[in-house]
Amino acid sequence: MVGKKIKQLRKNKGYSISKLAEMADVSKSYISEIERGVQTNPSLQVINKISQSLDTSLENLLDHTTNHVDQTEELDREWIELLKEAIEDGLEKEELKTCISYIKYHKFSKNQHES
Repeated sequence: MVGKKIKQLRKNKGYSISKLAEMADVSKSYISEIERGVQTNPSLQVINKISQSLDTSLENLLDHTTNHVDQTEELDREWIELLKEAIEDGLEKEELKTCISYIKYHKFSKNQHES
């Protein structure tokens, strides 16, 4: 389970295994083995190095009660960047809600006409 979280966090950050290995000072092959579930019992020292490199807590990586990472880390990186850009351009929450409502209405109307 820890391997899946590491892989998801790594990909969300846009890191290759090589980059994470360099940042955490852990071998690429060892990180790969953890991610693939071959190595199921990595040391806390290694997990701690990896968690710091991924800007997450050791507790988050070791939390077996949930099958997910922090909510913001679950979002696709491209969506996050798109939202940041929209916010920087001055998009307000209410405007985004209005856009979403319009899109839902437009899709509904389109489906009604196609039926």
